[in-house]
Amino acid sequence: MLIDSLSTGFGLFLTPLALGLTLAGLLFGLLVGALPGLGPLMGIILMLPVAIGQPPIAAMGFLIAIFVGGSCGGSISAILLRIPGTPLAAATLFDGYPMAQKGRAADAIGIAITASALGGLFGGIVLIFFAPLLARFASGFAPPEYTALAITGLTAIIVISGGSLIKGLLAGCFGLLLATIGTDEFSTGYRFTFGSHHMLNGFHIVAVVVGLFAVSEMAFQIMGSGLTRKPDIPVVRANFSSVLLTLKHWTNLLRSSAIGAFFGSLPGAGGVISSFTAYAAAKATAGPDEKYGEGEEGGVVATESANNATVGGTLVPSLALGIPGDASSAVLIGALLILGLFPGPTLFEQQPEIVGGVFLVYLASNLMLLVAGILTTPLFVYVLRIRKSHLIPVVLLMCAIGTFALQASVFDLWVMFAFGVIGILFRVADYPLAPVVIGAILGPLLENNYRRSLLISHDGHWIFLDRPVSAVLIGINVLLILGAVWFALRQGKKRTGEDNGFDQASRAPEI
Repeated sequence: MLIDSLSTGFGLFLTPLALGLTLAGLLFGLLVGALPGLGPLMGIILMLPVAIGQPPIAAMGFLIAIFVGGSCGGSISAILLRIPGTPLAAATLFDGYPMAQKGRAADAIGIAITASALGGLFGGIVLIFFAPLLARFASGFAPPEYTALAITGLTAIIVISGGSLIKGLLAGCFGLLLATIGTDEFSTGYRFTFGSHHMLNGFHIVAVVVGLFAVSEMAFQIMGSGLTRKPDIPVVRANFSSVLLTLKHWTNLLRSSAIGAFFGSLPGAGGVISSFTAYAAAKATAGPDEKYGEGEEGGVVATESANNATVGGTLVPSLALGIPGDASSAVLIGALLILGLFPGPTLFEQQPEIVGGVFLVYLASNLMLLVAGILTTPLFVYVLRIRKSHLIPVVLLMCAIGTFALQASVFDLWVMFAFGVIGILFRVADYPLAPVVIGAILGPLLENNYRRSLLISHDGHWIFLDRPVSAVLIGINVLLILGAVWFALRQGKKRTGEDNGFDQASRAPEI
C-alpha cells in the first residue's frame, strides 16, 4: 500500500507547477520565518487564498513547504539579531547568537538550515511509515469513534491554552459556535444566519483565520515600537561545509529529531516544547569540553533538528485522523477540506495518490531547504533590513487581496476585518487564538458524527461506551481533562502560596 501510494503520487508531484510551487512556498516560508512577528502559521494563512485555486498536490506542496521553511527561518534572525523570528527558534538563541558574536554567523546559519532539513527528513520517514498504520487502524471507525476522536482533538486546547485553562476553553467554545453558523446538514434549516444569504454556508474559514491572526498581528505591530528603525545587519553567506559540521553531531541530530517527531505527533505539544526538550537532552549528555550557552554547535543542531522534525510528526494525526496537532496543521486540514479532500482513513483508502503526493512534497521541501536555504541566505539578510513601516502595509494588502479572491465577495472582506477586531480584543484580554481555529475546524466533525451516533444507537449515549475503541478514547479524554484540572488547581494554589509569602515578607519590617 505504501509503495503504491508513493508510486502513484509521483505522477502528481513531478509536474512543473507542483515543483515550482513547492520551491516558492519554501522560500516564502523562510522569509516569513525570518521576519520577527510573522512565522509559518502567518505564512500559511497569507498564501491560503492563492493555494486553494491550484490542483491538490501543488496546493498542499505550496502550503507544506511554507510550514517547513517557516519552521527553520526563525533561526536566521535569532542568530543575527538575537530576536527569534518565531517562538520555535527561541532555544536557538542560546548558542546561535554567541556563535555569531564569535564571528561564526555563517556557520551557525548553515548548521541551523542543515539540521532543520535533516530533522525534517527524519520527520518525513516517521510520517510515511506511521500515518498509513494509524489510518489503517482507524479504517474501521464508525461515528462513535470519530466523535471520541474529535473530542480528543479538542483536548489539544487544554495544552495550548497557555497560562489560563478557562480562557483557552472559552476560546475553543467560541470556535465551536462559529462552526454552527449556516445550513444544518441534517434538517437543511438555517442557523444563526440572521436572514443574510451571505451566511448560508457560514463564515469562510480563510477569512476568519486571516482576520484573527494576520490583521490582529499587524495591528499590534503598528502599536509597537521600532516601526521606522532600519536594522544594521552584516551580510552573511552560508556554505555547504556546514553539512559536515552538522554531521559531526550525528547522535545529537538523531536523538533530537526523534524527540521532535514524538512531540509533533502529540496534539498541542508543538515545536517549542520539542526544541527546548532536545536542547536539554543535548546539554545533559554533553562532554566536559562542550560549553552549551557559549556558542556550541551542538546546541543549534539540537534545537533546529527538533523543531523541523516536529512538522512531520504533526502531520501524522492530521492526515491519518483529521486531528490537528497545532494551529498550523489545523489550517492545513482546512485547506484540504476546501480542496474537497477529507483527511482520515478514507483519504488513504480512496485517494492513495493524493497521500503519496503529500508525502513526496514534504520530503522534497526538506531537500530543497538544504540547498536553497544555504544559497539564498544573503537574500533573507537583506530582507531583515526592511523597516516595519514598509512591510506592514504590504502584508495587509496581501490579506485583503487574498481574502477577496476567495469568492470575489466583499462580505468576506468584512468578515476578515471583523475577526481582525475580535483578534485584537482576544489578544488584549490574553485569550489564545489557536483554540478558536481548532474549534471551528473540528466543530462540524464533532457535531455530525455525534448526531449520527445517536441516530444509529438503540441505547442513547451508551453507544460510546459499548464500542471498545470509543470507550478507550472517552476514558483517555476524561483522564486528560481531569489531569488538566488538577494541574490548573495545583498551579493556582502555588501562586496563592507565593503571593501569601510575598505579603508576609513585605510586612516583616513592620513587625
